[in-house]
Amino acid sequence: MEDRPFSLPVPSPRDMLSNIYQAVGQTWESATNVEPHTRRAARGATAKLIGQKVLRPREQVEEKIRAAILSGELRSGERLPSEAELARQFDVSRTTVREALRSLVSQKLIDKTPGVGGGSFVRSVDHQSLGNLLQESLHNLLQLGNLRVEEVAMLRQYLEVPAARLAAQHRSGEDLAGLQDIVERQKTISVDDPDVPDLDARFHAAIAKASGNRLLASFVHALHRETEPVHYLDLSPEVGRTTVRQHQKIVKAIAASDPDSAEQAVNEHLVYLREHVLSL
Repeated sequence: MEDRPFSLPVPSPRDMLSNIYQAVGQTWESATNVEPHTRRAARGATAKLIGQKVLRPREQVEEKIRAAILSGELRSGERLPSEAELARQFDVSRTTVREALRSLVSQKLIDKTPGVGGGSFVRSVDHQSLGNLLQESLHNLLQLGNLRVEEVAMLRQYLEVPAARLAAQHRSGEDLAGLQDIVERQKTISVDDPDVPDLDARFHAAIAKASGNRLLASFVHALHRETEPVHYLDLSPEVGRTTVRQHQKIVKAIAASDPDSAEQAVNEHLVYLREHVLSL
């Protein structure tokens, strides 16, 4: 038999590409020691999360501005660029920018002022502004009848009692001086003085601030403003004098750094208020 030269069949370009893919796949499977069907199943169960929701243009503009506000890049009171400038920066329409700004207004992150010199301004974003927002929400719920004043007053007691205890432990000299000044002013005015409600609000807010917990102070601010703003117009002289004496007792305990006495004093005070003021 005639010997023929030995030669390998020459694969087509498609076959060559297929062979390369197959070889690479086999090498990867060998290196990872995972069967193909096992790897496919594991991919569905433990796949690393690298995806992110694709936002619409309006949502992207809103999210970028919100992030700039919350990070402090845009400061409280700072004016945002005009709608036209924001549209240019984000490469979107002015309608898209306007919708994003409207959403930020509803979230209480910015204010829009019309007219000459107006525009969009960053709202204050701190524990005090949080207290204002909470008060607005509580006011609306109370007006709609979804909450009773008694419920808010009880929650207030649950927060202000531990706040007084914390104030006795953490108050600074400045905190104490502020409380003492308020009480001295309360001692010199009559119950029908228009400053009475504001002084009382400042007193309770000062205790919460002295606790060292700003979030607690925000809640106390909101709860107090919604449970007692107008009732003091009907105070009798005796109730007014008793209230001031109770304030003095609270301040004395805080000054002595006595958390037990501070807790007891403010608890007695709030119970008294519910019985003699909120019932009016």
